[in-house]
Amino acid sequence: MHEALNRPYDLLVVGSANADLVIGVERRPAPGETVLGSDLSVHPGGKGANQAVAAARLGARTALLARVGDDDHGRLLIEAQRAAGVDTVGVLVGGAPTGVALITVDPSGDNSIVVSPGANARLSPQDIRAATSLFGLARVVSVQLEVPLSTVAEVVRVLPADTRLVLNPSPPAPLPAEVLASCDPLVVNEHEARFMLRGTDTAGSAPEDWARSLLALGPRSVVVTRGAAGALVAESGADAYVSVPSPRVDAVDTTGAGDAFTAALAWRLGLGEDLPVAAAFAVRVGASAVTKKGAQESYPTADEVATG
Repeated sequence: MHEALNRPYDLLVVGSANADLVIGVERRPAPGETVLGSDLSVHPGGKGANQAVAAARLGARTALLARVGDDDHGRLLIEAQRAAGVDTVGVLVGGAPTGVALITVDPSGDNSIVVSPGANARLSPQDIRAATSLFGLARVVSVQLEVPLSTVAEVVRVLPADTRLVLNPSPPAPLPAEVLASCDPLVVNEHEARFMLRGTDTAGSAPEDWARSLLALGPRSVVVTRGAAGALVAESGADAYVSVPSPRVDAVDTTGAGDAFTAALAWRLGLGEDLPVAAAFAVRVGASAVTKKGAQESYPTADEVATG
């Protein structure tokens, strides 16, 4: 077990905050066609905001560094963070409208999504430098790729040497070597793993093959999430990979489950747990999240995970 740092925050999440605008439709419209839908529902979302809420609901001392617009959607997102117990001292306001995801859902559950990044695209390297003090207060920093890659790279530059970085490359994009070298772990699902390995000489299609090839790109450790099959953990210099099974559950909605997994993993790593142990807890959190509809509203407390 690694030593846990004595710091005010267990986890600092740097990432996106979106308002999810959801309309149910009997069928999605063809080009040039108009269809009627259900009443509009608005939910707080975005991978960064999701992770912060998931961690805080588990009991982690969590802060969020993000940017929202000076509008009703921005206020909704900030209120949702505070209600979950997240410290919003790092949430910046203004520069563009709040990011929005326009989502249509048909009766089978299939959805179509258009994302307007809005203020998320304005979270800049300068914003990261201005918030440098926050990074020194956190045991672990978690980032995703719904904010500019230059901003993610700046996170790596200001990261204290003894602060751990957890990165989920979603949506997937090529990562600079300096960013990859700081990931501990790099957290990917199958789609993200295949994207990261495009153009490389990867033998085989098993998660073990992906993990081996991903480690060769430079991260200190890798976690491959496998949905109902759990996760696979690989650490640089380790002799073997560790497969972490998932409990059997009746899945209702997988929205945001990956964010819940990553948040739980990052929190437990900050508490000093070894990667396979932290991943085993995170798998249970992700499994719990898929048993309820929605993203943030589906995230469990630590007690719910323990008794689930």
